[in-house]
Amino acid sequence: MKILLVDDSSTMRRIQANTLNSLGYDDLVQAEDGADALKQLKANPDVKLVLLDWNMPNMNGLDCLKSIKANPDTKDIPVMMVTSEAEKTRIIEAVQAGATNYLVKPFDAEALKAKIQAILG
Repeated sequence: MKILLVDDSSTMRRIQANTLNSLGYDDLVQAEDGADALKQLKANPDVKLVLLDWNMPNMNGLDCLKSIKANPDTKDIPVMMVTSEAEKTRIIEAVQAGATNYLVKPFDAEALKAKIQAILG
């Protein structure tokens, strides 16, 4: 299963990738901001899950989420926000924009695994 990791921090992408690898997910694509994520989704139509940071340059995670959900080709891909934004109003805003789930940084492997399993069944 292909997963797209979107975060402007290469360190955070590496941490997420290592965690996902340890959970058995090794088909990963990475993007450094929302605009790059949209390009990666176009180039990789077989992506089954997007892990999306909120605060990024060029295009933030919320705008990227809205673009993903507005596009008929990508609207059904589950998107989990993985962000340090822990305020309840932010979480509600993301869910209303179409986020399937929400994980607050920092997180551990078990929390990530539980959220992914909740999304994918």
